[in-house]
Amino acid sequence: MLRIVLMVYVFLAGQVMANELPIGYVKSVTGEASITTGEQKIKAEVGSPIHQGSVLQTGKKSSMGVTFKDETVISFGADTLFTVDEYLYSPAQGKLKFSSKLAKGSLNYVSGVIEKLKPDAVSVGTPSGIIGVRGTQFLLKVEE
Repeated sequence: MLRIVLMVYVFLAGQVMANELPIGYVKSVTGEASITTGEQKIKAEVGSPIHQGSVLQTGKKSSMGVTFKDETVISFGADTLFTVDEYLYSPAQGKLKFSSKLAKGSLNYVSGVIEKLKPDAVSVGTPSGIIGVRGTQFLLKVEE
């Protein structure tokens, strides 16, 4: 019985995540790339939605570009693993935050509205530290 309850819970949690409004969209893809949200993994294609908690991954000789609701643009290089930990974009309510992790690979970050309105609300974690974004653009590479 407990197993059935757990399976229903996992299914419903996945449905709730799938029903959340996207926080961004894939704008470009070359090669192989994927987006994993909850238990659902999809092939990244132009127009694919990004949600809070999504894990973005590119393969070897691949790249992907993503635009978020606040007009932040991130381009990912080959063999990259990036997670959107927390994304809040409600300027009228003062709710602004973009927290993420780059486990491996490379990215080019061009800041959007969140960084302009509340610079200390944007961070990118890496295996060896955290970058607090205080500018409009940076490149980041994490090697294994």
